[in-house]
Amino acid sequence: MLTRAWGDAGDEPGYKVTVANPTDADLVVASRAGDRAAFDLIVERHRRHVYQLCYRFVGNHEDASDLAQDVFVRAFRSLNTFKGQASLGTWLYRIAVNVSLNKVNARQPRMVPVESLALRGDQWTASSEESPSDALLRGERAVQVRAAIARLPRKQRATLILRVYHDLPHEQIAGILGSSVGAVKANFFHALHNLKKLLS
Repeated sequence: MLTRAWGDAGDEPGYKVTVANPTDADLVVASRAGDRAAFDLIVERHRRHVYQLCYRFVGNHEDASDLAQDVFVRAFRSLNTFKGQASLGTWLYRIAVNVSLNKVNARQPRMVPVESLALRGDQWTASSEESPSDALLRGERAVQVRAAIARLPRKQRATLILRVYHDLPHEQIAGILGSSVGAVKANFFHALHNLKKLLS
């Protein structure tokens, strides 16, 4: 619930969040009305997921933190354009993908380590306990996978990261990338196919 409240003398009335657990929609309304604390709560609620997504593209803490900050600055500046047709989280992911793709296209991207993930068919599965020699081979393979993912076209790279690392459904990825579910499925299929070719 939001209540109408007066600010300092001469200020326009605004809306302040007055409930313990406001929805994202409540926070958007209050932020648009000038409640900075409401936007701070949006950042607090979504920063971890936004940071993790940025990290998947750039592979290091410093760049990922800078990108996440840029995402929320852009979100704050364009909050009035948020129509609410998708969730606030999806809208923030869309901004994060665009900001991250622009960053990695401006330089040679460094992807996050794949760690214990192995590609089998179109499924990614965690490996079981491994010997030191297996760990070394896996590390070498991870370097190859990172390099191969970095060579994928933009939409394929974004689709693969959102699907594999963030386990998002095709429908949500379509909302984030501004495309159809069919296009997302096709991009994911082509990304896996191209990744296999690059790794073979």
